[in-house]
Amino acid sequence: MWKLSPKQHKELNWQNSINLHSISSWGEALLLAKMASLATGKQIIFPSVPADANLYSNRFLRSFIEIEPFAISNDQADLQAYRVSKFMGFSSTASGNPRLLSIKNDISDAQLVIIDDENNGFNNDDRYWPLAIKNMEQKPIILYKMDNPVGGNILWQYLARYHNDNTIVIINADNLRSKGVNISKSISWEKTALDFVWQLNNNPNLSFLSQCKHLIVLFGTEGAIYYKNDGIPQSSLYFFPYEIEGDFEHKNSGKMYGLTSAFVAGLSVVFSEEDVDEFSTLISQGIREGMNVLRKYFYYGFGADPENAVFPNPLAFEQKMIHSSVAGHIQNVKIPNILNKEHQDSWCILEGKSSASIAQMAFDLVKNGEENVLMRIPTARFGKLKTVNRTEIESYRTIHKLISEYISSKNATRPLSIAIFGTPGSGKSYGLTEMATSTFSENIQKVNYNLSQFSSPLELQIAFHKISDFNLMGKIPFVVFDEFDSYFQENLGWLKYFLSPMQDGIYKGEGTFHPIGKAIFVFVGGTSSSLSEFCGELIKNEDEMQIFLNAFKVHKGPDFMSRLRGYINILGPNQSDDSDRLFMIRRAMLMRSLIEQKLPHLINENGEAQIDDGVLRAMLKIPRYKHESRSLEAIMDMSILAQAKKWEQSFLPPKEQLKLHLDEKLFLRYMMHDAIFSEKIEVIAKILRDKFNVLENYIAVIGDDISLDWEELSEAQKNFYRNHVKIIPEALLLVQYDVLYVDNKANNVEFLEDELKEIVQFEYKRRRDCDRIQDNLGKAHILPVKSMEKQVWQMINLWPVSLAEANFKLERIKSINQCNM
Repeated sequence: MWKLSPKQHKELNWQNSINLHSISSWGEALLLAKMASLATGKQIIFPSVPADANLYSNRFLRSFIEIEPFAISNDQADLQAYRVSKFMGFSSTASGNPRLLSIKNDISDAQLVIIDDENNGFNNDDRYWPLAIKNMEQKPIILYKMDNPVGGNILWQYLARYHNDNTIVIINADNLRSKGVNISKSISWEKTALDFVWQLNNNPNLSFLSQCKHLIVLFGTEGAIYYKNDGIPQSSLYFFPYEIEGDFEHKNSGKMYGLTSAFVAGLSVVFSEEDVDEFSTLISQGIREGMNVLRKYFYYGFGADPENAVFPNPLAFEQKMIHSSVAGHIQNVKIPNILNKEHQDSWCILEGKSSASIAQMAFDLVKNGEENVLMRIPTARFGKLKTVNRTEIESYRTIHKLISEYISSKNATRPLSIAIFGTPGSGKSYGLTEMATSTFSENIQKVNYNLSQFSSPLELQIAFHKISDFNLMGKIPFVVFDEFDSYFQENLGWLKYFLSPMQDGIYKGEGTFHPIGKAIFVFVGGTSSSLSEFCGELIKNEDEMQIFLNAFKVHKGPDFMSRLRGYINILGPNQSDDSDRLFMIRRAMLMRSLIEQKLPHLINENGEAQIDDGVLRAMLKIPRYKHESRSLEAIMDMSILAQAKKWEQSFLPPKEQLKLHLDEKLFLRYMMHDAIFSEKIEVIAKILRDKFNVLENYIAVIGDDISLDWEELSEAQKNFYRNHVKIIPEALLLVQYDVLYVDNKANNVEFLEDELKEIVQFEYKRRRDCDRIQDNLGKAHILPVKSMEKQVWQMINLWPVSLAEANFKLERIKSINQCNM
């Protein structure tokens, strides 16, 4: 049903009132049959409606929805499509039990069976089941859409007993949640995925699902989990990196019924062909197809004119995507089976998405932009704020939910209080402010106070008075209290003045109490880099801890903490601790953003930043910026780049100026890495040859006379060793190592066996390619395969000691695969 207001005066009175329009159409299995037909282009056998029945018969259930026009998408606000604004419920049938429909012209040898089980009687009455699943000689592929996930119905027990190998169960996550299954929503894909795996393993209500060979759980229009159990259970997450569950509907407005049916129709496409390949591969392809179909189905809705539009819109089921950005953006990753909840916070999707080092990803991100690098990684975006760190993503989304609920609440009488911690220069105030103002700008009014600049409680009273005035203007004040933990008469001296405003929503002024009204208080720390540090949890000594806690209590710290409703620890461009593997990615995102804002002329028409590799390496790898983000930005400002076409090393500030913001000696060492290594190639090649030629059972290099000194060799003989040394930095990246020049002889570790194997394969392939070229020129002296493999193995084993003698240190790069260590 939908309402239309008259556009001009009519003759009859009723025509000048709001007109209520309605249409009726068959739903459930009949709607899914129509969708499957559109998606596959195949003839579908489905339940038939008897001649004596009609849409308005009181023998059938009828659901009612109210629809209204919404912008077809954020990008196409001028186009509209009707979608659901309200689900209004069902009308009952005359007998209480809805009429079931038989399948007309059913066949017993169908290859694909789609079951839409709405738990309205069909699952417990086998007279209406398809013949193909009752034929014991037939093993069709069964797509079982289950809306009521309980293991007690007869149909499920039958399928589990006779057709488990070929049955794919499809469930919507909200249906699981409605049964009390605790799976988080819209926090992070990691948390949602791990919650699902934990529930499947531990929740007795889901034990029947854990026995499925194939299970797909839909999470809105943004993600799905495929659980496969062929003896060793394994779950995989499919997701859109820039979205979380609920984002697509929120951005595009309105709701739609039949989304799971649209997904099943898309999934059926890959099983409708006569040749069925490997089952799991087809399911993976089908999930992608299903997710694309359901988004297009939502996009088109009921059309711009529901009375005359075709529903469902056939365009939703065409293979061509509506937006090119949708194609190929669905990512998948295996979910680890971490059953200990205390260890679940350590998993990040990054570890399963790339074999590249984080350093290489960071390098590419600055050079080529975020879209090209982060398209496969979960990323949270709020206006200009972007983060890939799982902890930050979860914190921001949790706070976003809190603020959203608070703004929409009619009964809130006290302020919503949130705390932010981080090191100086990490961007504490910016992050939450950008998230709030980009999302809730129509509802809030931002105001800032720095408590370190206040000299008396009277100034705070005046601030509260101004805050309450904003409420009178119809805006919710978004108040940032910077450096709330600064010294005032004593440590944490300001805390006691916030207790009553936070708890009761009132402040005292001129001897009387005044209401503040709705407000969002954001307390930004100035002395603690994390909530744990603020609360003294990082103190190791028990006596010191007790002294701290006693003082913390006197200064009203616990009372203040009890009034907070959320907090965020902001991570800046410096590494927070040894477990922080993504600091280089944060640096890269900050650098790219600053270049785009301050130095757009350094980005060419292909979106590539023109920056010297040495400068970029040093900016990314320097262990610490003295003033976090401010230092990184300052170095950019201090460089002579206004007229530059490329950020060259010569444009950097002098060493003494760099010293303000970082360790200038180490910075220059990182920056000159390529030049230093190039200068040392001759030295390393000589050392390597000397050590190689005294090995026992070594495979001699063809043409190398070991009686000759290095200086006596021909250029061709020297080039063999030089070319071998030149590939060392590139080969080391494969096993997550870099080389760094140091002042003294380094103490390098030996390679692990797996690392050695990977480097050997790399160098062996290079050698074989070179030999083919030489062979084509008639100049090759090629070693037998086994001999060449052994020679390569022997030489690479000597890299660590040879590099050490040349003062090069092997430095372990933070690998994506170390995220969970």
